[in-house]
Amino acid sequence: MTERVVLAYSGGLDTSVAIGWIAEETGAEVVAVAIDCGQGGEDLEVVRQRALACGAVEAVVADAREEFAGEYCVPAIQANALYMDRYPLVSALSRPLIVKHLAEAARYHGATMVAHGCTGKGNDQVRFEAGLAALFPELKVLAPVRDSGMTRDKAIAFAEEKGLPIDVTKKSPYSIDQNLFGRAVETGFLEDIWNGPIEDVYSYTQNPAEPREPDELVISFTSGVPTAVDGKELSPLQIIEELNRRAGAQGVGRIDMVEDRLVGIKSREVYEAPGAIALIAAHQELENVTVERELARFKRGVDQRWGELVYDGLWFSPLKNALDSFVLEANKHVTGDIRMVLHGGRAVVTGRRSEASLYEYDLATYDTGDAYDQSLARGFIDIWSMPAKISSMRDQRLA
Repeated sequence: MTERVVLAYSGGLDTSVAIGWIAEETGAEVVAVAIDCGQGGEDLEVVRQRALACGAVEAVVADAREEFAGEYCVPAIQANALYMDRYPLVSALSRPLIVKHLAEAARYHGATMVAHGCTGKGNDQVRFEAGLAALFPELKVLAPVRDSGMTRDKAIAFAEEKGLPIDVTKKSPYSIDQNLFGRAVETGFLEDIWNGPIEDVYSYTQNPAEPREPDELVISFTSGVPTAVDGKELSPLQIIEELNRRAGAQGVGRIDMVEDRLVGIKSREVYEAPGAIALIAAHQELENVTVERELARFKRGVDQRWGELVYDGLWFSPLKNALDSFVLEANKHVTGDIRMVLHGGRAVVTGRRSEASLYEYDLATYDTGDAYDQSLARGFIDIWSMPAKISSMRDQRLA
């Protein structure tokens, strides 16, 4: 029986050429799997037909936008996930979703191998292969671009030789990856980290320096899950799309950073994530209102570690799974509304309300009606500072 390879298929040059390339190199049949994570572009049926025209024995396409929003983006919002305190894991979040579908397709089609089009310098090779190792450890992984010398020049020559239905004449100066949660841009002149990004780098956001009226909105959450905008109940997918549109129109979510890649190098990345940045900012502020101090302090460390695990391709790891449970428990009371103004590239919280609020006006006010017994502060400070006082007295005695 002929072996089968499941290929993570994008519809572009590299993965289209990889169909025939893999078939020639291995003698296996190729099943192409394309997943819509909200990246836009071509219709899924067009992508499916191209895979078949390039030699795939079968082509599977899946609209996974709702799944991506609800099962991947929402947990990232609940974890306030910002790698290096800035990057909302745009590409890193979509990879485990794609891996899940690849593993399912491999089982269904009886494949013994899975292939991807990643290079050897990026993080995605790790995310794909570590995820597959967790979900389907028996599979062998092929990486033609990384391991078989399938350079772009060779890919173009192969496509022309075989008459593949791919446009090989257009080449963007950038490497771009995008989905529902944002857009990542690298390479080209951006590789010189002194060069500033120009406006044609951006697609999801408008120039924040251009004058325009501010946009005020109210985002509602239930247990840390965004559930409504301006009082209108929406699905997570609809909310992210709405925030992408409105925050993007105000230039919110532009990020230009030098990033520590998992593979050991630093890389200059330009991101656009208008909806993600606005939603995380709103969620963080609602946590400030509803989460007790010690839990909030501990959760900040968990949030950072959660983001690092996802960035590093360990979505399916035991530690990530355990932290998921903590994040869900910590979000139990994160329910309420956040008013936010989007303007000039910023998402600024201007109001917050919650039935689960820990903010007590009578204790916080300095005006008449103050219920806080200030006389208790002296004894508290004496006890709180006692260890430092005793230590200082010891040091003076021994000096």
